[in-house]
Amino acid sequence: MQDTLFDGDYSPLPSDQGFRGPVAHRVAGITYRQLDYWARTGLVVPSIRNAEGSGSQRLYSFRDILLLRVVKRFLDVGISLQQIRVAIDHLRSRGVEDVSEVTLVSDGFSVFEVTNANELFDLSKGGQGMFMISVSSVWKEIEGTLMTLPTERADGPDAPEHPGDELAARRRARAV
Repeated sequence: MQDTLFDGDYSPLPSDQGFRGPVAHRVAGITYRQLDYWARTGLVVPSIRNAEGSGSQRLYSFRDILLLRVVKRFLDVGISLQQIRVAIDHLRSRGVEDVSEVTLVSDGFSVFEVTNANELFDLSKGGQGMFMISVSSVWKEIEGTLMTLPTERADGPDAPEHPGDELAARRRARAV
C-alpha cells in the first residue's frame, strides 16, 4: 500500500468508495496501459483495492486520481517519468498537511514543492522558465467530473453491488 501523498481528509467521497480503472484513466487523461503500468511499478497504486488475480478490479480513490492527473500534467511538459517518481517519493516521505497550499514547480528537469511565495521567488531568481501546477486547482477540476461518475465501495460484507455492473450480477446469479 502506498502512503498518501496529501495528508488530511480532502476527498469528497468516503474513504471506502472509489472508481474503477476505466473511469480513473479517462478522468486522469491517460491510457489504460499507462494506468496499469503505473500501478504495477508502484508510481500510483490504487489505495482502495488493488487487482488480485484474474477478473479482479482495481479501485482508485479520489486522491489516487488527483495524483494520476498531476503526473500526467508533468509528462505533458516533458518531465521524465524517472524525475516524476523522485518528486512523488519525496512528497510522500515529507507529507503535506494542506493540499490547497501546495504548488509543484518544474524547470524541465526537476520537480520542486512550493508552499509559499518566498520559495517561488527563490526558484524564479535564475530567470529560467518554470512550469507550475497548483494541486488545489487540479483537485477542483476533477472533483466536478468525478462527482457525476459511478463509484463503487470496497469489498466488504455490507458493500452494495455496483448498480451498472450487469455482467457481474449475471455471473453471481449463475453461480448460485
